[in-house]
Amino acid sequence: MSSPRPRANTLIDLHRPKRVTPTALVIPLKKESRDCLRHLARYEAPHPPPYPNSQSAAVLVALFIGRWGDIYVLLSRRSATLSSYAGDTALPGGRVDRKDSSLEDTARREAFEEIGLPIDRRRVPLLCILPPFLARSHLIVTPVVVLITDPTLRPILNAPEVDTLFSHPLASFLHDRAPFPLPSSSPFLPDTALDDVATTASNTKPTVSTLQFPEQDEKYAGPPPPRINPKEYHTYHDMTWGPTKVRIHSFLTGREASGMKPIAGLTASILLEVATIGYGRRPEGFDMESPGEAGRRERIAWEMNRAQRFIDALKREGIKWDWQKEERRERERREATLAATTTTTRPRALTAGLTATNDGKGPSDTHLHRSSKPKSRL
Repeated sequence: MSSPRPRANTLIDLHRPKRVTPTALVIPLKKESRDCLRHLARYEAPHPPPYPNSQSAAVLVALFIGRWGDIYVLLSRRSATLSSYAGDTALPGGRVDRKDSSLEDTARREAFEEIGLPIDRRRVPLLCILPPFLARSHLIVTPVVVLITDPTLRPILNAPEVDTLFSHPLASFLHDRAPFPLPSSSPFLPDTALDDVATTASNTKPTVSTLQFPEQDEKYAGPPPPRINPKEYHTYHDMTWGPTKVRIHSFLTGREASGMKPIAGLTASILLEVATIGYGRRPEGFDMESPGEAGRRERIAWEMNRAQRFIDALKREGIKWDWQKEERRERERREATLAATTTTTRPRALTAGLTATNDGKGPSDTHLHRSSKPKSRL
């Protein structure tokens, strides 16, 4: 009697709900991608304070599986004719509408209006909702992460808002190595180096079976991005924003030669967090935050206490919340964490040095002894 064949890990095994449409195609998953989707599906964000709806927005982080089982995220270039953030690389999203019953509804509606992604929770199930981010336009932006399970979907771009739709590998936000060749002497980044096809508003409607929701790889981009070095995939700079300095990241798309702007500011921060949660590790080659950087919840509370636009919105919507207490609690938590980190690292190093002197161990022996201790897990 032959043994049963092992069941392949596919999108059908992972997406929610269990039933799928007959047109959905089965795409094999890499183990890393499968684990990433599971981590995102299990993630639960802390319950946020009551932020004013008139200053709230949501963006959709639409993920899909590429030809080789890797995870990609859909991105777009905003129309050059828009009055704000023209030509920026963005996630679909926008302000909360009165008809929206939730932030998920807002993100899905905006994605449908901008890129034609159906509002269908079977073909595009929810993975998770992240804690809100603060935009420089004084908006509280909540990322909604979904998974496209039906690769037969057709993107339909809203030309007045979106010029181009493309994609970028999610894992590439966790290191400073480009997922495409960088130029050596040429100042241009050839699009032919990328394994995908971009969709433009002037194109005919391509099916995802040929486009694969372009496999390569916002409106609210955050503070201004740093000057871009076309030979460095990842760059960042720290700027004062609220109570502390904040680290602003930027990633090349590989399409800069055709006028595409890098993934920068708020969009980059959102995708960094999605990748960190999904793959369960911090970035390699750089730190996500500046030293002593305040958390998003503290920074939002700081703005609620000082920005007139937020103060007026809270009063207009009748929201009662002690934002001073919120800010103080988050600041004390940050300072306690920073103090604990300082006191647990410096004395250990000093003690190790004294031990090495008393025991007659050399510096290299002491270093090996310390590095052999198991690291605590967060």
